[in-house]
Amino acid sequence: MAVLQNIRVKFGLAISIIIALALLSFIIDPNTLESALNSMSSKYDVGQIAGKRVSYTDFQENVDKFTTIHQIATGSSVQNEQNQLQIRNAAWQDFLDRYMFTKNCKEAGLRVGADEVVDLTTGNNISPVLAQNPAFADETGAYSPDLLRDFVQNDVASDESGRLKLFWNYLQNSVMVQKFYDKYGALFTNSAYLPQVFSDRLVAETNTTAKVDYVMVPFNYNDSTVKVTNAEIKAYYKAHKKDYKQAAGRDIEYVVYEVVPSEADIQKTSDDMEAAAAEFATTTNMKAFLLRNSERSYSEYWYTKNELASNLSSDIAEFVFSGAKGVSPVYKNGDMFRCVRTMDSAMVSDSVYVKHILLQGMDAKAKADSLCAVAAKGGSFSNLVAMYSADQNSAADGELGNLGWFTQNYLIPGFEPAITAEVGKPFVLNTQYGSHVVLVSKRTKPVAKKQVAILEKTALASKKTFNEFYSQANRFATLAGGTYEGYKKAIDSTGVYSHPMNNVTEATANYGSVSQAKEITRWVYDNKPGKASNIITVNNNFFFVVALKAVREEGYQPVNEVAPMIDDILRTRKLQEVTCKDVAAKIEGMTDLEEIATALKAGSNSREDVSFNTSGASMLEPALVGAAAAAPEGQVCGPVAGQACVYVFKVSDRASGSFYTAEDAATTEKQKAQYSAQMIVPTMMEYDNVKDNRARFF
Repeated sequence: MAVLQNIRVKFGLAISIIIALALLSFIIDPNTLESALNSMSSKYDVGQIAGKRVSYTDFQENVDKFTTIHQIATGSSVQNEQNQLQIRNAAWQDFLDRYMFTKNCKEAGLRVGADEVVDLTTGNNISPVLAQNPAFADETGAYSPDLLRDFVQNDVASDESGRLKLFWNYLQNSVMVQKFYDKYGALFTNSAYLPQVFSDRLVAETNTTAKVDYVMVPFNYNDSTVKVTNAEIKAYYKAHKKDYKQAAGRDIEYVVYEVVPSEADIQKTSDDMEAAAAEFATTTNMKAFLLRNSERSYSEYWYTKNELASNLSSDIAEFVFSGAKGVSPVYKNGDMFRCVRTMDSAMVSDSVYVKHILLQGMDAKAKADSLCAVAAKGGSFSNLVAMYSADQNSAADGELGNLGWFTQNYLIPGFEPAITAEVGKPFVLNTQYGSHVVLVSKRTKPVAKKQVAILEKTALASKKTFNEFYSQANRFATLAGGTYEGYKKAIDSTGVYSHPMNNVTEATANYGSVSQAKEITRWVYDNKPGKASNIITVNNNFFFVVALKAVREEGYQPVNEVAPMIDDILRTRKLQEVTCKDVAAKIEGMTDLEEIATALKAGSNSREDVSFNTSGASMLEPALVGAAAAAPEGQVCGPVAGQACVYVFKVSDRASGSFYTAEDAATTEKQKAQYSAQMIVPTMMEYDNVKDNRARFF
């Protein structure tokens, strides 16, 4: 035991639990122990689908697979946050399809046979998964079975890495899954049958309008005889518990210290800009100068005056287009400092129409020079493209070699000289793709534009400033002392504003204007109510101190939380009953609506052209419209209970139209079926108790 105590002291609680479990394994049934371990580890599952756990390891393996598929499909390994989100969503959807959707399809008796898959991939009924895939489109953009066949027989077969086989397997599986979706959806859309009697009724109700005169008596919410007991609230809660299902949520408060540059930091940046301006005005190597001194690299973009004004500032635009020489003054915008130097002026078109011949290989440059000379002497450019160009797919407007209209913002990298090139005069460009003979055949009307170099610096907080803000946050966290009670005292002591935020979920990543702050969410879900955090640093310039007020676990809201809402529901029901009885007693034997209005001390109202179509919009309460639809014409009816009042009414002047037909009724039924089909997956997810915990990890 002495050894065990030493280990506990050195390694803490975690190792003690492991040792305790090892000791317990000698006396506890192995199945019981396994169940306990699984329960502990489920916290680290990405999700659960139809009773199957999706571990983080399994999910990450699927993410890796779909990352490879994304790279093959796009031809790029570059991923931004949006790409990563799309890949994770695809990986999760794959688990849903495997563990839930196709399982339920098969249980419903649906099948996608091997022969059907062959027909969908290589037969006469090509799946949209392949038919709409750009990888298998010919030069006209149409699906090419030859390209697919070549991909499978040659590319996949000869690929030793296995990546293309993985991609082909993915496509085949997607074809099959899509067919399951089509078949399951067809169960709903093709079953949209509307019996004739229902169709006739819907047409009649929709085409019928009437005038409804009514008297409205509001509820007396001050009636002290109308009471709701705790027993009634509990009984209602028990009967309607499913209505109070809730996701996990947390209620918090937080303070945040944003690190911003001090006046001294801003002044230093201003001084640095003024010091750099002299060299900026005289340097002969602008690209190198800006790399050393500016946050913005050199660009050969041609700006109009409006573009400079919108992208930089109106002051800079005025300076550049005034014809002033040298370097502009330093302009300040918030913490940003800029000055510019005009590099060139020209009349430049917004768009140019470009043709090219692409040469590749060791002698590409020499061939390009020769073909450029031929084209310059009047040789047919399209014939030269057909005979020599490696690019046989570009054929804008039906002519081989045409790349089409380009702007500065939509331009092949390396083709920038085309913007200012002379119309009809071919020239040679070298890009990452090879050597090009380029011909600008048309251009839009040239306008005055400028090329400018932009010296740009943002004032940043110095280390001293950073430490000052950290010190403030640290003082607050120290005063809070790790408790919500201490947090409230720290608020009173420092006068800092406390931000309340309720229902924080595991997917929450934004706190006010601060984004990508999942570290706060993780702290919130790893702690108990009444705790306050130490400093949580977000994006290197926000210091948070967070207090956890309340925890709502996934399940059902406690009855005490929903009691006020239930009280309102039950009180309204009782007021409906009491008011209806009171109105009925006061108007007993009366047949004139005006007489009834006088007896009830209420005004009378009237509404023309009330439609009795249950799917249509109405200015009247559904309870009144429904009662009026079945009421005999010319007879006083009621009382009818609404949500806040009771109605006594009379229907008159019923009229029938013919604007709504049986075809319209059938269309409405199909729309309902299509909506039902859209709810297939959400309903399955509820039925199979799908738990999506991805927000816990990403």
